[in-house]
Amino acid sequence: MTAHSATRALGDGLVVSSPGLGCMGMSDFYGHSDEAESMAVLDRAVDLGTTFWDSSDMYGRGSNEALLSRWFVTRNRRDEITLATKFGIVRGPDAMPVHTVCGRPDYVKAACHYSLARLGVDHIDLYYQHRVDPEVPIEDTVGAMAELVAEGKVRHLGLSEAGPDTIRRAHAVHPIAALESEWSIWTRDIEATGSVAACRELGIGLVAYSPLGRGFLTGKLVQEDLSPIDFRRRAPRFVGDAMENNRHLIDTVVAVARRRGVEPAQLALAWLLAQGEDVVPIPGTRRVAYLEQNSAANDIVLTEDELAELEHIGGRVKGDRYPDMSLIGR
Repeated sequence: MTAHSATRALGDGLVVSSPGLGCMGMSDFYGHSDEAESMAVLDRAVDLGTTFWDSSDMYGRGSNEALLSRWFVTRNRRDEITLATKFGIVRGPDAMPVHTVCGRPDYVKAACHYSLARLGVDHIDLYYQHRVDPEVPIEDTVGAMAELVAEGKVRHLGLSEAGPDTIRRAHAVHPIAALESEWSIWTRDIEATGSVAACRELGIGLVAYSPLGRGFLTGKLVQEDLSPIDFRRRAPRFVGDAMENNRHLIDTVVAVARRRGVEPAQLALAWLLAQGEDVVPIPGTRRVAYLEQNSAANDIVLTEDELAELEHIGGRVKGDRYPDMSLIGR
């Protein structure tokens, strides 16, 4: 099986690698990381054609964007990367909690200014509102984002975890290229809420974060092995009875993968790729071997029987995705 990314089109003509690369874990939420190893992953990603990279100003409180900046400076290959980052989640002083969201036009402009500075670039290819601010009309937020496009600081606009009504209102102000939301075999929320249907109605691409269920769909996750600062130690799906229930669901993924002679993670990505040509998963990793594994998922075409066998999993998962779901689906 070859390991190389393909390309897919998002929304208003933005062509990206598929799969892409989620960079969050290189700086935050999953325990300590090693910068040299992260740099090696980024190097290998370009070699494989995995050039759609996803960051946010809240990952490591800016340190993830700074990491990517160091790669751009030392490798001088910025023009090969489709760079996505986000604004809108304002973190408090503690190590883990997220405290508030902000979509005020002045904040949008300031956040973009600081992201450009941290990244050391003159434009962002895809700029997302990370979470919808219920106190600010989406028209005002996207209006400010559209001004960034007019100024040449941003090329394309996106939303993250937005509901269908918000998506339609935002798209009426300025074309939205992509909706980034959690989507995987065990997370089917955006199908049920109508967000997928709204995106397809409007020609908006679908970027799937956590396509491997935050590692659960690899079939290798052991709670006891997680770092004390790992986000998953307090995520509802990863504790207590929910963890035990969900562990049994993954047996199906592992069984189908074994029959195909592939890794469970590759099977999970192949499932997402089969959901439509407008779907681009962005699995995150801090290991070159896993990056190569993920790229090879493009070569796996699931049969109708395999898709049917995997279909039941999403409806039987126990536990919310986050300890606080109030920022989701607005």
